[in-house]
Amino acid sequence: MDRFIARQPIFDRKLGVVAYELLFRAGLDNYCREIDLERTSSTVISDSAFVFDFEQLTDGRGAFLNFGRDALLKGYASLLPPRLVTVELLETVSPDDEVVEACRTLKQAGYRIALDDFVDRPEMDALVGLADCLKIDVLATTPDEVRRVAGRRKRHGLRLLAEKVETRDVFDYTASIGFELFQGYFFEKPAILSRKDVPGFRLNYLRLLKEMEAGEFDFDQVEQITKQDVSISYKLLRYINSAAFSLRNRVSSIREALFLLGQDNIRKLITLWALAGVGQSGPAELVVTAVARARLCEAIAGATPAAARARSEAFLLGVFSLIDVIVGQPMAEVMSQLPVPEDVRAGLVERRGPLRPILDCVVAYERGDWRTFSALAAQIGFEEKTFPAQYAAAIGAAHQLTG
Repeated sequence: MDRFIARQPIFDRKLGVVAYELLFRAGLDNYCREIDLERTSSTVISDSAFVFDFEQLTDGRGAFLNFGRDALLKGYASLLPPRLVTVELLETVSPDDEVVEACRTLKQAGYRIALDDFVDRPEMDALVGLADCLKIDVLATTPDEVRRVAGRRKRHGLRLLAEKVETRDVFDYTASIGFELFQGYFFEKPAILSRKDVPGFRLNYLRLLKEMEAGEFDFDQVEQITKQDVSISYKLLRYINSAAFSLRNRVSSIREALFLLGQDNIRKLITLWALAGVGQSGPAELVVTAVARARLCEAIAGATPAAARARSEAFLLGVFSLIDVIVGQPMAEVMSQLPVPEDVRAGLVERRGPLRPILDCVVAYERGDWRTFSALAAQIGFEEKTFPAQYAAAIGAAHQLTG
């Protein structure tokens, strides 16, 4: 599944790039047809953090991300690194008490606030007092009004950003009256970036949302659902080891990742992923196969004396066994981004190690290579006559998850 983000640079007076605005795109067309601003906001936040590498996406310069009221109040910004993020409040967000308090909390956490398509009205004063940057649409605002706003608001120490700058004259004029930041077609149109995403199970998003709404947080149940979804497992491990956390040691366990996130962040993540992904098309057959493989590898590991203590690693081996095909990248490249135990990495990248025969046994059965299957079952001490029933159950369960 291809995902898209448009990235438009923001320049300073010397025409150096200081940040990027990240914009929703549904495809390679360089405009946005989507009118659901809350959905586009949630999608860009989710994709920038979990599909793209945020640090690479912004070249370490930082990004302006659009936030609707819902994304703001649900605290999605806390899932992104404060040093790189400017929360850009859409012009549709009314400055009520909840919004002002949410912005105050973000400021205390180190985030910057920008007000998009700013119009100077008295009711905006509470948000202006918390803002770092005002974005003014110079196409939709008269030159006299631009000068008036610049003169008044510059005295408050705010940075002024002129957006939709389309000519040299407009750039020169806005720079001369105090604007410090600029974006628009005069400089550069948004560049569309794309990346393969791992398709998720819609039912798993819904099951996790149900767990989030339950009165008592069932950590074990959340872990179990997470482990059975390739998309959630992949994004979770990438995220917990990203620049947003700067952990000293890399995390390769789903359980440990969930513990480190904590209930509050888990709730935010699941809600965000559900909003961004539940309306997408269902998972590819490859994902169903990967989940079935994971269940089978775990079952084999649990039933063999030599590998009984490696059930969780065997599960990861199976669930990520097709990740290179799903995301369209070489396995070695994917594993370099995704911290997993050494036996899992060796089994997937180098096709060796103590766990590899377990996966090879499952793949041989899938292909109907009975001679290889029997030989591997004997090698790892697995009773092969029990496998057909387990295989049928694993495939059935994986298909049921697609909802």
